[in-house]
Amino acid sequence: MPSRTAVEGVLTRVRPYLAADGGDIQLVELAGDEVRIRLVGACADCPTSHMTLHVGIERALRRLDPGLRLVQVA
Repeated sequence: MPSRTAVEGVLTRVRPYLAADGGDIQLVELAGDEVRIRLVGACADCPTSHMTLHVGIERALRRLDPGLRLVQVA
């Protein structure tokens, strides 16, 4: 399991892309193989957030650990 610092590093790298659309991402919890995140701002209600999460963010996180799962919480 990657450290919280490593996961935050990945999220820090994707933040500028989310901020360009008025959004952000928060790490809620790192529990076992689950990374629980919350999208905020414009990203919270965006119809393409599923694509952003799984194509962009989850792929980057799996470079740290292929077994990680990304879970979005409200």
